[in-house]
Amino acid sequence: MEIEFKFCIPPERLAAVQAATRRGTHAQIRMEARYFDTPDAALSSRGIAFRLRREGNQWVQTVKALGDGPLDREEHNVDRGQAHATGPAPEPQPELHAGTVAGTRLLHALQAATGPLTETYGTEMDRVTRDIAFKGGVVELALDTGRVIAHRGKPQQKEARICELELELKAGPLAGLAALATRWATRHGLFLSTVSKAERGERLLAPQWARPATKAPPMKAGGPPKHFLNGHALQRAAVAHCLQQILGNASEIVEGGGDEEHVHQLRIGIRRLRTALSELAPLAPGAFNPTWEPPLAEVFRRLGLLRDQGQALQAIVADLHDAGAPALEVRAAAKEAPGPSAAAAATVRTPAFQSALIALMAFTAQGHDASPATGEEALDAKHTRRLLRKRLRSLHTKVRQGAQGFAALPVEKQHRLRKRLKRLRYLTEFVEPALDAEGHAFLASLQPALAAMGRLGDERVARTLYGQVATTDPKAWFGVGWLAARQALTVAACQEALGHIADMPRLHKTAQR
Repeated sequence: MEIEFKFCIPPERLAAVQAATRRGTHAQIRMEARYFDTPDAALSSRGIAFRLRREGNQWVQTVKALGDGPLDREEHNVDRGQAHATGPAPEPQPELHAGTVAGTRLLHALQAATGPLTETYGTEMDRVTRDIAFKGGVVELALDTGRVIAHRGKPQQKEARICELELELKAGPLAGLAALATRWATRHGLFLSTVSKAERGERLLAPQWARPATKAPPMKAGGPPKHFLNGHALQRAAVAHCLQQILGNASEIVEGGGDEEHVHQLRIGIRRLRTALSELAPLAPGAFNPTWEPPLAEVFRRLGLLRDQGQALQAIVADLHDAGAPALEVRAAAKEAPGPSAAAAATVRTPAFQSALIALMAFTAQGHDASPATGEEALDAKHTRRLLRKRLRSLHTKVRQGAQGFAALPVEKQHRLRKRLKRLRYLTEFVEPALDAEGHAFLASLQPALAAMGRLGDERVARTLYGQVATTDPKAWFGVGWLAARQALTVAACQEALGHIADMPRLHKTAQR
């Protein structure tokens, strides 16, 4: 298993990165690769990449698959012999990877495929490598520049740029890798991306590529109660789970392909992560670094302004149209340059946010480190379960209390209750596999209240935006009045939905083992 960070390099920073990579002892090699898949995409659909790559005068066959965390990659390489200038490439032999984690996934995927392996796309690139020693370890830098090519030699040939820097831990503690990655990212304006060369090739093959926004998947059934063995394990599992959503959407945004839904899902991922950092901190005091929170909060806030001008208005503008509102493009009137895509990308690329992500990714991989960083002793399974049960009950009680008089609460306290309800939802999701049979039903009972309170928040945001536009366009007053008239109905819907939240389920007994 390899542990690495992969960064994209802004074009204007490439020359400086090239000079820094070539400083001292380094090596350069030409690489040309052929990637393979089946007609039904049996490999790419499962996150598997299978290739033959010519590395100088040597052929190497490689299979890569997703690991358990944001820094982990399962990889297996096989030497396929010497490459000759005029000789053909060897035929791919998947069976050479049998007995490895990545190879087992490859062979299982091929067994389920409906057709043979065929070449799909290729890469041509130059790689410069350099080893950097730090106290107790070594990191390999690999600078890749070149192109991905699909439909090679055909009229519809397409290509995409490769310009990446990878930092892979060869020996030593993760802290050294994280420190080096942070230094290079900050110095050269690099930004993390989970888009692989294989995925760049898949994008070229698709007629119209659009990576959907990454939503939070359910916690794995193999997570808790397994992760209740100690507080550190549950903390790492929850943070890794949040980063999966954050990195998927952030990568799409910084590479220029994100839309308003990517921004929305990125904010959800950040909110979930902040909940984990707050609610799970007592499980292993001192394990979470307090410097992670400020950049997360700042990016969440800045993206929120973009979300308010985008997704928050979608349904409301449609409802206003149905109510007979005069034609008005309130979103265009309210926006300021730069546009949402550029502003979101600039926000995600900020050095403080990138540094926080690097540190959080390293934290999730501490289980692979021979000497992980620790604070005080982590709680054992029994005390972990007791603390979580206490926190879940406390949040549930406060939500129930706030629900009883919701309509009479000031706007600030209504908003605070919504945030508390979200924390209850996310904390419940983190431990759902360790809940009794009512866990799924309990989460479902939260959804109507969350939806109703989300609608109330969107209407209030829209009312403010329409009020701003009305100072220059009188047609916006229709929206201001319509939204004001709706508020009492929407508040009543919130109170009714809050009243249907189910009783808090229990953590089942296997969590004690």
